[in-house]
Amino acid sequence: MNAQSHDFDIPYYKAIAEECELFETAHKNGLPLLLKGPTGCGKTRFVEHMAARIGRPLYTVACHDDLSAADLIGRYLLRGGETEWIDGPLTRAVREGAICYLDEVVEARKDVTVVLHPLTDNRRTLMLDRTGEELVAPSDFMLVASYNPGYQSVLKRLKPSTRQRFLSISFDFPDPASELLIVMQESGLDEERVKPLIRLAGHIRSLSGMDLEEGVSTRLLIYAAQLIAGGMKIELALQAAVIEPLSDEKDVQQALRDLITVVYG
Repeated sequence: MNAQSHDFDIPYYKAIAEECELFETAHKNGLPLLLKGPTGCGKTRFVEHMAARIGRPLYTVACHDDLSAADLIGRYLLRGGETEWIDGPLTRAVREGAICYLDEVVEARKDVTVVLHPLTDNRRTLMLDRTGEELVAPSDFMLVASYNPGYQSVLKRLKPSTRQRFLSISFDFPDPASELLIVMQESGLDEERVKPLIRLAGHIRSLSGMDLEEGVSTRLLIYAAQLIAGGMKIELALQAAVIEPLSDEKDVQQALRDLITVVYG
């Protein structure tokens, strides 16, 4: 589990529509928010930006197969020969009136959603069965979760009974002009050298019939731009930041190299 509290420096985020206003309104009204979209399109950066913008601590939890309700709520641990209750990130967020962000919530175990339900309706409560406490979330507390609909399976699907407890925003990769600005800002690479990366991304995302689960993410474009800005040759940067992360299949990798040759000449 990766849970951490962030300070209030505002990370860069370029708004695409009215998502910032929706987040602020949801926070003011104590409403939970669900972010849907592909990997690397800016969901986590958006939450980090908004938490800093409204001045609340942020606890981020990277959900996975073994993440249980106890990991979120807390547990008794043995310290110095005595048992001591240690709050989990969700409990700390509730106590502090912070924002708790559950990244890829569908990856967590089933018992996690049971814990979340009372926090996502008018009760706004968190029950700590082990200690007998029932915490009422303060007005500043907000629950945010995300998932990638493209990766859902029968076994890992967000149930309608859970999904309909949240406001929801759909994220996608930015339009080319916005993505150009984002990659320039994040990497420090100049506009003329970022433009081919944006064109390449557009071609990869529009390809049909290639064995790719998703197109290249904005995150990977930033990685590539950072490598190039650091002096790495373009072909090596794209091999490490685009080709290898997107596929293990040799024929797909070669098709990507051919596409890069077309874009870069």
